[in-house]
Amino acid sequence: MTHRDRALAEARRVLKPGGRFLCLEFSAPVVPVLDDLYERFSFGLIPKIGKWVAKDEESYRYLVESIRRFPNQDSFSAEIKAAGFRNITVRNLSGGIAATHSAWAI
Repeated sequence: MTHRDRALAEARRVLKPGGRFLCLEFSAPVVPVLDDLYERFSFGLIPKIGKWVAKDEESYRYLVESIRRFPNQDSFSAEIKAAGFRNITVRNLSGGIAATHSAWAI
């Protein structure tokens, strides 16, 4: 999404008090060795796999680049808080390659 702040504000607006916001997104690896391996895999192999499977290397290169532009876990948590959510928790999956963010509309 282009404007995360607007999307988060809208999510907060439509949730009733006590409603829960959940987001599963690619994130920043938190394991040092995994970070380097994931970087090599994502930029080196994912576009090639996209070329082979979907005949579209460029879209998969864009996908990898957009994942890299997404904020890390702490920064995204701060954005969620700025949108008015509370009790924010983050659960790293696969060493932080993906993360779930959970927050409550209070």
